Amino acid sequence: MLAKVNSSATLGIDAYIVKVEVDLSKGLPSFATVGLPEGAVRESKDRVEAAIKNTGLSFPTKRITVNLAPADIKKEGAAFDLPIALGILAATGQIDPAKLDNLVVLGELSLDGSLRPIRGALPIAVAVRDVEFRGVILPLENAKEAAIVDRIEIYPVASLHHAVEFLNGELEVEPFKVNVEEVFQDSSRYSLDFSEVKGQEHAKRALEVAAAGGHNIIMIGPPGAGKTMLAKRIPTILPKMTLEEALETTKIHSVSGLIQPGAGLAATRPFRSPHHTISDAGLIGGGGHPKPGEVSLAHNGVLFLDELPEFNKNVLEVLRQPLEDGKVTIARAAISLTFPARVMLAAAMNPCPCGYFGDPHHDCSCTPGMIQRYMSKISGPLMDRIDIHIEVPSLRYKELAKKEPGEPSERIQERVNRAREIQLRRYEARERIFCNAHLQPKDIRRCCQIDSTSEELLKTAISKFGLSARAYDRILKVGRTIADLEGSANPKPEHISEAIQYRSLDRKFWM
Repeated sequence: MLAKVNSSATLGIDAYIVKVEVDLSKGLPSFATVGLPEGAVRESKDRVEAAIKNTGLSFPTKRITVNLAPADIKKEGAAFDLPIALGILAATGQIDPAKLDNLVVLGELSLDGSLRPIRGALPIAVAVRDVEFRGVILPLENAKEAAIVDRIEIYPVASLHHAVEFLNGELEVEPFKVNVEEVFQDSSRYSLDFSEVKGQEHAKRALEVAAAGGHNIIMIGPPGAGKTMLAKRIPTILPKMTLEEALETTKIHSVSGLIQPGAGLAATRPFRSPHHTISDAGLIGGGGHPKPGEVSLAHNGVLFLDELPEFNKNVLEVLRQPLEDGKVTIARAAISLTFPARVMLAAAMNPCPCGYFGDPHHDCSCTPGMIQRYMSKISGPLMDRIDIHIEVPSLRYKELAKKEPGEPSERIQERVNRAREIQLRRYEARERIFCNAHLQPKDIRRCCQIDSTSEELLKTAISKFGLSARAYDRILKVGRTIADLEGSANPKPEHISEAIQYRSLDRKFWM
């Protein structure tokens, strides 16, 4: 007796169709799963047997062979529990095998037969639509996420018993529908706001410039100055996510198991803040079956690295390629996968090991050699990819005691949106350039034309402060963004002057 059930699995952030073939034959009772199953898939036999028996259905005392095709790709996860169980029931005649045609089945079984949510519901729904199956049977908690995809029917079930009744026509399950625009709007609200930040007007301005041009930024200041508080609010002033960006981000979070049960879309800009003990595989992604790392989980959002010099130097170096290309390629002997990684990098650090170098309220206990060694933990090539360096001083009591709220994120975001719209129009004919931060040296000369006064200002800054050659291009790009915020056709001397102020590390430590 043979039964076939359609299922699916993820590979990277995309999905493919898996044929679950169940064969019952004479012989001593046994249960074998083939088709390169990983640990959780091999263990499904015990969950499936217990779930079928506890649901009040008959489990066959025969030799059971389950094949997961294609057999040359490793299968992992518990989402094959339900299709295997339904395959066994179809092979024993307890459900009609014809009812499973044109449907894809997914779900992790508990021992009592109830269903638990799975990972990757959104990319799987996209794959099902692309191969033109009619619909998907999956756990109730995943219905909202999968229903975002149009032109397929989503049938949510709560247990194996409900799935069997639905397929036998004893229970009617209406296809789950969602209003995509409504879900998108409901999911796009932030709980933080810049109005909660007191003082630090100079730092807020730098963050506005960084958001307007998509520039990477590093904040330098003593402990307790508010660097982390500022960084957490950067997503609230970035342009609102488009539906396309939200779907792309949701796919990444879905395969990583970060979508909350019952949630539909990840419609707010991601903010990821890994601890400085993270490994390079944790940051970039990897594993035997490669998974997205923190830099991909921050795609379309902000990757915040607090205490930057405390990160392992090898970990920081692997960031260079994704910051440049906007993607991560993980190559293994059997497979090579590419994950998107277009992020805005925000970093924070103390100015020295004790944290109080240059602070007028605390004495620094570090020697010049200690400070130099501390700063040298960050390589020049990585600093080359950070456009804005801003000092965040400790707050005075007068600023802390202010009762008036600061400028709200919504108002800052309006200015950022206007600047981004100018950039999109300017670069609409250019591939892979969406904001000023993406400009290459050849583009800078064309898009950042400055007058003789600005040229003289730049010359003086480079001579007086010892700014590096790489700082020249960074100043022009940031000056271009400041001009866009002001609605100016070309950067003016005041814009270049402000941009020069955002190179504090060049002036202090990299001379």
